[in-house]
Parts: sequence; C-alpha cells; structure tokens
Amino acid sequence: MPIITVNMIEGRTLEQKAGLIKDVTAAVVKNTGAQTENVHIIINDMKKGDYGTGGIVK
Repeated sequence: MPIITVNMIEGRTLEQKAGLIKDVTAAVVKNTGAQTENVHIIINDMKKGDYGTGGIVK
C-alpha cells in the first residue's frame, strides 16, 4: 500500500489537487504495479512562512 505525501504552499484549488492526486496515483500504479485503490495520497497545505530554502523564509 503506497502512501505518498505531498507538501505544498497553500493556494491550490480543489480541482488542482484532484488532478494532482489522479496523476500521482497513475504514476505510482504504472511504476510499482500497485492497485489503484491501494494508493494513498496525502496533501499537506503549508502556510506561507512555514517553509524556507537556503536560509530564507518563503
């Protein structure tokens, strides 16, 4: 049972998230042989300021 976690800065629509879940699920099924119903996708929406790179808050 693959469990995929995606962390993103908040602001995507439900439709965008649904598309991402569909596409990621298809990629996992194609590359691992897992059954579609066994692929779990978790999207974590982060607030701006809860993320940084290179020492800079984004």
